[in-house]
Amino acid sequence: MTSRPRANRRRTEYAWLITGPLAFCAVVLCVVLGLTADPALGEWPLTLLLTVAMVAAAWPTINVVVRRQALAVIPTEIPLVVALYVLPPLSVVVAYTAATVVVQLRRKLPPAKFWFNVSLAAAATSLAAMVYKLLPASEGVGPGTWGVLLVAVGAHTLLTLAAVVAVIAVVQGWQAGRELLLAAPPMLLTVAVNLSIGLLIIIALAGTPWAVVLFAGLAVAFALVYGSYTQFMRQHRTLAEMYELTKAMTESGSDGTLIDALLVRIRSLMQAEYATLWLPAQGRHPEVLLTAQEGKPGLLDSARTPAKLRDTAVTRQETVAVGSRLGGDLELRETLGRDTAKDVIVVPLRSGRAVIGTLEVANRLGDTNFFRASDITVFETVAAHAAVALENSRLVDRLRHDAYHDGLTRLPNRRRILGALAEAVRIRAPGEVVALLLFDVDRLRQVNEALGHAAGDKVLIEVADRLRGCVPSAALVGRAGGDEFLVTLRLESAEAAVELAGQLREQIRDEMVFDSLTLDVDTAVGVVVHPDHGDAPATLLQRVDVAATAAKAVPGSVQLYSPALESRSLHRLSLAGDLRSALDNGELEVYYQPKVTLRDRRLVGVECLARWEHPTHGAVAPGDFVAVAEHTGQLGRLTEFVLREGLRRSRDWAHGGQSLAVAVNLSARTLTDQRFPERVRELLEEYGVPAQLLTLEVPEAGVLDGTERPIPTLRRLRDLGVRLSVDDFGTGNSSLAHLRRLPVHEVKVDHSFVQGMATDPGDLAIVNAVVTLSQQFGLTVVAEGVESELTLELLQDIGCEVGQGFLFSRPLPFERLEAWFGAQIDPESISSNELPRLRVVP
Repeated sequence: MTSRPRANRRRTEYAWLITGPLAFCAVVLCVVLGLTADPALGEWPLTLLLTVAMVAAAWPTINVVVRRQALAVIPTEIPLVVALYVLPPLSVVVAYTAATVVVQLRRKLPPAKFWFNVSLAAAATSLAAMVYKLLPASEGVGPGTWGVLLVAVGAHTLLTLAAVVAVIAVVQGWQAGRELLLAAPPMLLTVAVNLSIGLLIIIALAGTPWAVVLFAGLAVAFALVYGSYTQFMRQHRTLAEMYELTKAMTESGSDGTLIDALLVRIRSLMQAEYATLWLPAQGRHPEVLLTAQEGKPGLLDSARTPAKLRDTAVTRQETVAVGSRLGGDLELRETLGRDTAKDVIVVPLRSGRAVIGTLEVANRLGDTNFFRASDITVFETVAAHAAVALENSRLVDRLRHDAYHDGLTRLPNRRRILGALAEAVRIRAPGEVVALLLFDVDRLRQVNEALGHAAGDKVLIEVADRLRGCVPSAALVGRAGGDEFLVTLRLESAEAAVELAGQLREQIRDEMVFDSLTLDVDTAVGVVVHPDHGDAPATLLQRVDVAATAAKAVPGSVQLYSPALESRSLHRLSLAGDLRSALDNGELEVYYQPKVTLRDRRLVGVECLARWEHPTHGAVAPGDFVAVAEHTGQLGRLTEFVLREGLRRSRDWAHGGQSLAVAVNLSARTLTDQRFPERVRELLEEYGVPAQLLTLEVPEAGVLDGTERPIPTLRRLRDLGVRLSVDDFGTGNSSLAHLRRLPVHEVKVDHSFVQGMATDPGDLAIVNAVVTLSQQFGLTVVAEGVESELTLELLQDIGCEVGQGFLFSRPLPFERLEAWFGAQIDPESISSNELPRLRVVP
């Protein structure tokens, strides 16, 4: 703030480079005139009269503003022409210079401008007098006299114009001087008119001295008309500027340039050197303090207005105007120092009764120009329009922000992420990829069902905060919707994207406490990169969703997209319509895999497994059609179909003297069906099968999900006498200690651990721990995936009771299972009351 006034003062001081030579020329010419003219000085009364006339002619000033400088166009050529004709040359110089001194003192100009104007007046008048003296005189007031006066006044005008252009160029730069030259033609036309009027006065006075009365009356009339015309033009200009301002605010409100257009137009309208807008911080909007300055492109982030004036306007909620023509409190006027501003108007911007900011103008352009009371009314009108425009602009900005951001987490939404992804793809540099990561929060539905949606919202907000806090600074985090979050950024390779996804997943994993309940927050992550996996943002988003869906199959995993994943998704989608027909037409079949005691190899039961041979696609993987059933609402029909087939076979085996238990797999979603236990009871009664011969196997993730939601259903099934088993144990994130609170009878160790026992000590230790602790809880342990004698021996050594796997038999359809019975079961064991014993194990 302090450096600018000093710089301005230094530039103003450069005017002495022009003032000095002008003063020197004036002195030299005056000396020459004094020595050569006879007489050099005329009668003092006439000289004084013309001096008064020149002062009067300088009063009605037409101001032409060039940047920060105001140029006065005054009709002083009229008395100058008369003075050149009736006074000796040195008297003309004295009269014109004296009149200039009086006028400049009245305007209270700074010293540099004052002495420049006085020196210019003396030099230009001396030159005009010298030219008039040197040219041959003519008799009377004929054309010869006109020509001599024209040349003399022309010399006066040209020297004046050249000196003004020079001083403007020195002080403001050559561009400002050029602007003045472009504005000169109308001024020269005014000089010609003034010269003609002066000649008419000379001609009239030559006829009769009483003509002066007529011209005095004309001068008064001209002054009145000029005053009315000036006021009319000022009003017309104000209305035109107001229209242009309103139009500019309307056109720029939607493209984010409102403040620029507003301040530039207001500065022009008020003819101010500075126009400032101040808006305090509000919500997500930071504080705004911007200023448009005359002659400076763009906006400044500072203000010329003292902060005390702004605070006063906001506190009082009224306009504060301080200046020599505006008055104001003495205390406030003291805040305007010489280096601050000469006059200031501060208007509070209102939205209803609240003050939302201020609009300010400082320093009326031109040292002789000042803000007046009439300007306050105009400025308050402008401020009222500006307040409405700014509020509308913020409303539009708020609506635009809401359209591109999630209301719960305040993160960018899917639309905003797609836009950022498109921009990142467009500016991607060679040798890098644009990565898109999708984080899918596990078990959010269970949280909503067990604790309510308010708890689910807290989970989402916490995940958003954790993710936002650990991503690289160049990444953009957004919420795709539901329980899905997106992260996009540029990286060096797809491998780097997968590595980053794993790191972020580990960093956002942590316990989350809700009252007395503690949840583990985990996510499945899908990853795609451009250009490997597509160019269009919509394609990348669709494919990262496919990758995230695949990642859910292995809890807590990170999955990079591959075309094979999409083929599987499309395959499942195509199966959705066929599954209903398959269930209606009995196209599904149940296979049976024997379960055998490991110590004495007795057959204890079979696991019922659904199989589907599609007429077009061939054998459909169980994971595919079970997922389709879950998403198409046919899971209940599929489960009941397997239950019916298993119970029917169990009944038939019982009638044949073999009481074999059947096990049926359940989806975790089935446990949310409150009618399912009753339906099981009805089926048991329908087929006449004892409840203890039915085992229902539920996946670990379905019963150990951190909530109490599945417990009531499990207890109702247990009360029926049905055996309950935890399937695929060890693949989730559950603790063995969690088994204590579950009403289950059996634990099935996942085949991935059992198959690795013979080669991996870690897998052997896991299976041993599960078997040992389960036995402590009184639970039966079933080992899946028994495929070798060595594995069988290891399981026997650690005390595992039951196993199933290819060592005994693959899953078989009923007809082949019957043949297997005939080939593998010892006939003598069938006749006894004991469980059938296997005769041969291949």
